[in-house]
Amino acid sequence: MQNQIQAQRPISGFFLALTTGMMWGALPIAVQQLLSGMSVQTIVWFRFFTASFVLFIVLASKSKLPSFHQLHRRYWCFLILGVFGLAGNFYLFNAALQYVPAVTSQILMPVASFLMLLAGVVIFKEKMLITQKIGLGLLILGLGLFFNQHLRDFLNFSLYFKGVLIGFCASLVWVCYGIAQKILLIKFKAQQILLIIYFGCFLVFTPTAHPSELANLTPLQLSCLAFACANTLIAYGSYAEALNRWDVAKVSAVTTQVPIFTMIFSAVLATIAPSIFEMEDLNLISYLGAATVVAGALSSAIGHKFIKQKA
Repeated sequence: MQNQIQAQRPISGFFLALTTGMMWGALPIAVQQLLSGMSVQTIVWFRFFTASFVLFIVLASKSKLPSFHQLHRRYWCFLILGVFGLAGNFYLFNAALQYVPAVTSQILMPVASFLMLLAGVVIFKEKMLITQKIGLGLLILGLGLFFNQHLRDFLNFSLYFKGVLIGFCASLVWVCYGIAQKILLIKFKAQQILLIIYFGCFLVFTPTAHPSELANLTPLQLSCLAFACANTLIAYGSYAEALNRWDVAKVSAVTTQVPIFTMIFSAVLATIAPSIFEMEDLNLISYLGAATVVAGALSSAIGHKFIKQKA
């Protein structure tokens, strides 16, 4: 018990979780700047190349590279599922940003967590807590409120609707990655799984990537590409380390604020450089919807803590 208490480092854990949330919140803003000069598959290819290369160096230096010795064929199937799940998620998330603003793309982010939760109930026979059911209800309500200005877009199947649909599909295929990772943890460490999947995704996009597009980028776009590549490593690295130093529920409570971070960054950048960055025009009901979505994610992540305290 004493060792467990000593292992808790809440201050550094909080700042690591905060770093993760802020990096994820800023990512779609950077990617949107890139889309005018680089194709979606090339952006994703550069991100996976950087992530797999750096992670390979780190694990090799610690002699912790994954071993495929006597790996059962069933686990190879889950490795492939994880690769195509994460590759599909990255591609669709970036593609959606061609049609919807950064804030809208992040409002859809909690959908992936709830889809994974439902998958856990169906596939792994996990129990769905009352607070998670409340969170799911708040998510659905919040999304309805957030999109109140775009009912006509949905009815007319506009490009905005296309972007929302692509973003939802990104959440859907992420569940394939999440399921695969959960099962692969039986055979590999988390960082080893990420290395295998990052490298697999890099191979998936290699035939369609065009690295020569790099020459077409402006200095700002080059900076955004560098940030997007570093984002994968810093965000996931900070997230993993935060889980080692702080409670899972508390880390989740911080990372559920990603849509709020995106709103803040979008507003600040639009104020500083309005000719480059734009802030999505939202009404009061949309802001209320965004807050409801975040509240739903919070209820799912830490709601059970409050019920236990009252009991």
